[in-house]
Parts: sequence; structure tokens; C-alpha cells
Amino acid sequence: MSALPELALQIGMVKACGGLELSRATHYRQRLPRIRAVARRTPPLKLSEPEQVAVVGELMSERFVDQAPHQVYARLLDEGRYLCSIRTMYRLLASQQCVRERRDQRIHPVYARPELVAEAPGQVWSWDITKLKTTVKWTYFYLYVVLDIFSRYVVGWMLSTRETGALARDFVEQIVVREDIPIDQLTLHSDRGSPMRSKTLTEKLTDLSIEVSFGRPQQSNDNPFSESLFKTLKYAPVFPDRFDSLDHARAVLTPFFQHYNHEHHHTGIGLMTPGAVHSGQATAITIARTSTLNDAFAIHPERFKGKRPTPPTVPDKVYINPPLKKEIDTPKAH
Repeated sequence: MSALPELALQIGMVKACGGLELSRATHYRQRLPRIRAVARRTPPLKLSEPEQVAVVGELMSERFVDQAPHQVYARLLDEGRYLCSIRTMYRLLASQQCVRERRDQRIHPVYARPELVAEAPGQVWSWDITKLKTTVKWTYFYLYVVLDIFSRYVVGWMLSTRETGALARDFVEQIVVREDIPIDQLTLHSDRGSPMRSKTLTEKLTDLSIEVSFGRPQQSNDNPFSESLFKTLKYAPVFPDRFDSLDHARAVLTPFFQHYNHEHHHTGIGLMTPGAVHSGQATAITIARTSTLNDAFAIHPERFKGKRPTPPTVPDKVYINPPLKKEIDTPKAH
């Protein structure tokens, strides 16, 4: 340690500590003057041990065992006795672990953090149900939507006046059959709504060899793709405040999903349409865009500051909650 200050003056403290395999924090801490521990002084107002035992004994007596400290304090005052303050009574009871919430408290289970990855269309679907307001108070239409997270393609949607597991079962089955999903390939992710966890849907997904994944309660980030789609829908200029009928709702939703799938250029998939990515046209589109940018660069390279532009690309992997990065031990510098 004695050679460290001289070496640090020559090559710097970071390199010196690294070369000597010493912790900089330890070095700086040892440079500080040591502070002698000061014995804690007993507060003059603190009850003595016999007094504390007497108070606890009174609170635990047969006539006071079921009464709150406020009641005990008042009753003792009426009897011409003062033992301590109400706060001190609570403090002494807490030290004996005799203070707790009398009502039964619900203990929420700990749910695992879902971690899903899709490397191609048809591997992970996200689905959810949202309410649509109607002109009748307290009456809603229910919009079921299934989305492929890799391509952002809406593979199916349904409008209904009810939210049930039976409707969800038939809805999902029709989409899986239409999309011709291979066995043991698809994972269906959703929140923990009652239709999603219904027995009818669970049994059908088991028959179809589809793995089920659920988000954690009160965690909207566990189902981000469906939540983002619903926000895009409800912020669209054509989306009304309320719907008059199912026909009115279908007249609005049908062109919206057609536009979303085949005309809307999504920032999360390289500014391509979900339909193009879902159908496997992403590579050809990227090549064509690259050619266009190369032509523009050849004509005016100064506008790009001499750096050849490249188009945005579709990500290789799409995650729901990517794995947490773990700290990797790196060898110390010498």
C-alpha cells in the first residue's frame, strides 16, 4: 500500500490500483481519519427495565389484554395511575411483537416475470380484449384482437357484446386453423383476464398444442404489443367517442385494421408494414430501399456528410421482457 501513492503520481490512481489489484474504494477509505465509536447515552426519559416490565405486565393483564392502549391509558388515569404515554405503550408492545393488524390481510402470490422471444412470424402471439363505449350508458362492445409480435400483424379480430371464455376459445381456434400454425410452435401471451384463464380456452389450447403465457397482475408492460395497438386504434382520427351499433363499430374497425396491416409503416419493424413482414417480403424491401439510398448518395454525397445511408431494418428478435443482463466477471487489468 505504501508504494501506491508514488505509483499513482506517475501513472494515475486508476491504473495504479488496477496494476496492484487494489480497490480504490478501500484505498480512499483507509486515507480517511478513523472516528472513534462513541458509546450511546441512555435517554434520561427512558423507562427503566422494571418500569417496562410493569407496563407490559399491565397491558397483558386479564382485564386489559383485549383493549387498545388508548383505552388502557384512559382507564388508568381515571383510577389515578399513570404508567407512561400511549406512544410508549405501543412501542413496548411492538418490542414484544404484540402489535399487528387484526384484520386478515390478503397475501398476493409472487408471479414469474414472463420472458418470450420471437425470431419469425407465427411463434408468439399477443392477444387482449378492450372495451368500446356505446351510446347506451354502462353498455360496451368488446373487441378481441390477436397480434403477431414479430411482424405486428393483426392475425384476427372479433367484435362482440360479451366477454366470455367460450367466445375466446372459438375465436382463437379459428385463427390458428386459418393461419395453419405447426404443432408445438406457437405461444399465446395475454394478461390474466377471466376469458384468458377460462377452462374452456385452456382445454382448447392444450388440444391445439399451444403454449400459454400470462403477464403479471397490474403490469401493463408484460403485454406491451396489445396495449400499444389499442392506443394506436383509440387515438386514430377515425375512432369515434362512442358507437351506435355493432354495424357502426365494424364499419370503423374493418378499414382501420386493413390500413394497419397493409399501409401503416411501423417504426418497430424498420418502417415496414406488418403485412410485408408477416408475408416474408422484408428482405426484398430492404434491398430495394438500399438501392434507392445508394442512388441518392451517388448524386449528392455531401448531403449525407460522406457517410453512405442505410435503411432501417427489421429486428432479428422481438422480446416480451428481454432477459435481464447478468454481471459478467471480467479479469482485472494488470
